[in-house]
Amino acid sequence: MAPEEHLQVLRAANARFAAAAGAARTRHGWRARVPGCPDWDLADLVWHLAEVQHFWGWLVRTRAPSPAGYPEPVRPADDALLAFSADHARALEDALDGAAPTDRVWTWAPRQDVAFALRRQAQEATVHRVDAEQVLDEVTPIGADVGLDGLDEWLEVMVPGALPDGPPAGAEPVVLHAVDADAERRLFAGSGDLPVATLTGPAGDLLLAVWRRLPLTAVTVDGDADRAQELLAAVSLD
Repeated sequence: MAPEEHLQVLRAANARFAAAAGAARTRHGWRARVPGCPDWDLADLVWHLAEVQHFWGWLVRTRAPSPAGYPEPVRPADDALLAFSADHARALEDALDGAAPTDRVWTWAPRQDVAFALRRQAQEATVHRVDAEQVLDEVTPIGADVGLDGLDEWLEVMVPGALPDGPPAGAEPVVLHAVDADAERRLFAGSGDLPVATLTGPAGDLLLAVWRRLPLTAVTVDGDADRAQELLAAVSLD
């Protein structure tokens, strides 16, 4: 996906997140648990995304060469969380819209530019809007293009970040077959020719599975499901 598409995805995900979080607050209250993040309640989820977007908005707006000097926000009272989140979602969108994708900015990854921030924040908001929708049990599907881009980012950025020394000992490939995108991707592709399992489903469901928002039973598994689960779990996202 192009940077301008990532900005569109971010805007749409932010709008859906705000709507779902507001409905969940009204229907279930701030203490409702978040299925994809069992240690969080709804207030924690809204605060987390707001804090993340506050941080990246500041980085992009200032073109910061490092996170030194970042003015950490104070968590507001629960009843102010939705407004706080909306303010910083707009500020992030505006900062990204006003920057060139090639502008240099600090990131935690080897790539140090606004394009990285655009993609990361589009995918961050996409997964968290699903978190909010899961509280309501009203999840809208992730489009094939966004899901496949998210799988690519997970494989290209998140997996090396979690496993800087390479795949765990004895790892075998796991194939991710996105039927709606007519595409296949491989986790630990260099660990052998024969995959331990092939996971088949819509790209968005595969993305949610690797981010542990859906169980593997949500997709079709051809092969050793338990071993595939172990290999996915080796990618620690904490």
